[in-house]
Amino acid sequence: MKKGHVDQRARSPWTPLKGVHSVTVAPGERVIDGEVTIPGSKSLTNRAFIMSALAEGTSTLKGFLRSDDAYWCIDALRKLGVAIDVHEDEARVHGTGQNWKSDSLYIGAAGTVARFLPGSLVTAAQGEWTIEASESMTKRPVAPLIDALRALGGEITHLEKEGHYPLKIKGKPLQGGTVDLSGKISSQYISGLLIAGPYFQTPLQITITDHIVQHAYVRLTLDLMEAFGATVSYDDALQTMNVSPSVYKPQALTLEADASTACYFFGLAALNEGRVRVTNVTAETKQPDIGFLTILEKMGCTVIRGESYVEVQGPKQLKGGFDVSMREMSDQTLTLAALAPFADGPITISEVEHIRYHESNRIKVIADSLTKLGIQVEEYNDGLKVFPGTPKAAKLDTYDDHRVAMSLALIGTKVAGIELTDPGCVSKTCPSFFELLASFGVEVEEKV
Repeated sequence: MKKGHVDQRARSPWTPLKGVHSVTVAPGERVIDGEVTIPGSKSLTNRAFIMSALAEGTSTLKGFLRSDDAYWCIDALRKLGVAIDVHEDEARVHGTGQNWKSDSLYIGAAGTVARFLPGSLVTAAQGEWTIEASESMTKRPVAPLIDALRALGGEITHLEKEGHYPLKIKGKPLQGGTVDLSGKISSQYISGLLIAGPYFQTPLQITITDHIVQHAYVRLTLDLMEAFGATVSYDDALQTMNVSPSVYKPQALTLEADASTACYFFGLAALNEGRVRVTNVTAETKQPDIGFLTILEKMGCTVIRGESYVEVQGPKQLKGGFDVSMREMSDQTLTLAALAPFADGPITISEVEHIRYHESNRIKVIADSLTKLGIQVEEYNDGLKVFPGTPKAAKLDTYDDHRVAMSLALIGTKVAGIELTDPGCVSKTCPSFFELLASFGVEVEEKV
């Protein structure tokens, strides 16, 4: 995504900041001290929607995330003939058992839909679809997934650039068998193939040829598949996974809150010698970003892990002077990079080369942004090193990337005059992010 360019088509009607050009974030007069309830998990929401749509019968999903990604997932499923009733954060999905209608689909910038839907379409008995995506999504590779589906007999055509969206897919019954797949760029390729696994005519075996960048997200997929009645088996390292032919069964589920979103509010407490309790996330979640709590403790924070909540209390001075691999919780790379200038020693982040292929080249973007703020940064192929310093006021681009926007906003809670363009990009994960930030007394000024 080019600096300053926004693909407005990808903004759904659920975007509260549509038409807002920028926001300025500044410290408030109040001490950061309070509670917050976080929206539902992005990771679980679209997994659950697609499995519910594949089931025959009605599933009820409570606590789903009302975000751009969920909107485009629901929109695509409705065009496929799946009736979905939505009331606030509860949805009733009337699954059609893969009896999809042919249509042209648009999925916005929803990476989960881009990786989870093709397998579910290509294994359908019949139907043809074209799938378009946002400008940023067309730059993100999908070749490993598409190559694996083609190796299993799937008919998928890249309409423009090979290995990228847009796609044309033709459904037909497919045999299973053994297929090799890389997991070093995105675990979502693996999840996309797994989700479709029960709908192959014979057992499917997936062999990982290298390493998985985030094992926990694959385990989330496997757990949810089992909750929907699929039969799966796998080794501890997830190097080989097997799926037996079956059908998903309708379920009534309450989805967890989003641990990744919670981390920004834990970071808010950490930066401001404050106290933030997230009321609907627990340390027992299998979402990998909850591991960020251990890093905050290393930085001097006090973490209270309650039965139904997690609370973080920030120290007088954040501690640095350490190296850390963020591979298994790479979505928090930018959060840590935003905290790092305020630590008492440099922090080196490694093993996150794959985030260069997310909504933006996240390593480069955060390095450039911190440099613009006057912070010394060393950029590496697989990470970066951030040195202590005092950020200065600046206008920063968010590159149509929700995690860039939310991480840089944290700096604004300590430094007056941080202006962020295109704040609406946060609606991909947490449409109410700036509203929730303001509830703690942080100054948030919108500009149209």
